[in-house]
Amino acid sequence: MKDTPLSNCERQFLLKTIEERKRLDGRETYDYRNIKITFGVDYGFCMVDLGKTKVMSQVSCELATPKETRPSEGMLFTTVELSPMASPAFEANKQSELLVKLNRQLERCLRTSKCFDMESLCIVSGEKVWRINVDVHVLNHDGNLMDAVSIVAITSLSHFRRPEVSIQGQEFTVHTAEERDPIPLSIYHMPISVSFAFFQQGSYLLVDPNDSEEKVMEGLLVIAMNKHREICFIQSSGGIMLLKKQVTRCSDIASVKVLEITELIQKALEKDRKARKDDDKFSFAESLPKEQITAQKLKEAPLEKMDIQETASEIINKANISPSTQGEHSPVLHAGGVGQVGEGITSSWGLEEDIEEEGEMEEKTTVKKTKRKGDVIVISDSEEEDIVVLN
Repeated sequence: MKDTPLSNCERQFLLKTIEERKRLDGRETYDYRNIKITFGVDYGFCMVDLGKTKVMSQVSCELATPKETRPSEGMLFTTVELSPMASPAFEANKQSELLVKLNRQLERCLRTSKCFDMESLCIVSGEKVWRINVDVHVLNHDGNLMDAVSIVAITSLSHFRRPEVSIQGQEFTVHTAEERDPIPLSIYHMPISVSFAFFQQGSYLLVDPNDSEEKVMEGLLVIAMNKHREICFIQSSGGIMLLKKQVTRCSDIASVKVLEITELIQKALEKDRKARKDDDKFSFAESLPKEQITAQKLKEAPLEKMDIQETASEIINKANISPSTQGEHSPVLHAGGVGQVGEGITSSWGLEEDIEEEGEMEEKTTVKKTKRKGDVIVISDSEEEDIVVLN
């Protein structure tokens, strides 16, 4: 699938706006698009948004055998991937001209400029060193991929931490993150590329061209520089002739842009460092809002209070206190099933029903009468008589 080309009307309209020192997104000639830097939970994971252009980078390390020519230096490998998800112009598993150019420029930007100490990656000279892999994935393409790739690559390298290694003689031990804290890379400087698009044989130039502007440009100049105004590499493409004054002017503009981007990267790294320091676990549960019930924190329930005032007479009436007990003595409250102590007070244990049942049983039983006749006692009832003789 190929990208949709611009029509003649669109091409003429874009060139006309560039001649009038205007851009479709409202920027000035030397303005960059908004840059957003985010980090993941793992060290070395970084995402950069340059306007609508979005790239992702993941840095990893592994043990490897060093080169014979450089036995005490580590190795650095960079890879850029262009997937069809980023743009319909990209084809899967195909080495396009843009992909080859991005890989070469990124390698020159990081490896040739020697932005970090390669000898610090050596474990045992001539036997084991660390191999650093920088994998960059383009998620969305809207122009100026080189600048976005260089920013995300150096930011992820600055954010990455390698495992610590302890050496005893010829033996070494690689410690996990739970045993010992990982070690950051020794970054000397941050090379960042700035792209300049030229139009009408170099008569007009734009900084940070988007996808539409790249389709109508006639030449492209890429300058990689650090904040110390040291040029790491410079490359021109498109077949246009540039004057010395134009290159010098572009380098002056690049020095200002690189300083601003470097400060932005350092602020993002410092913010991430403070966040990890405040929260050692850095887990998903800690990132939840504290108002949710999953954070084990509930809001206090409001308690309604009512003022209740009762007079002493109302309390006595509710307690059913007999008039005989009201006087000088303190009132005594009667309650069912409670033993009472005091004059004129009887204890009630809730046995009134049992007493009534016993009274009914006594009425039903026959009453016996006894009579005394001399030495003879006669016990009689309504039916028969019993005679008991006393000796």
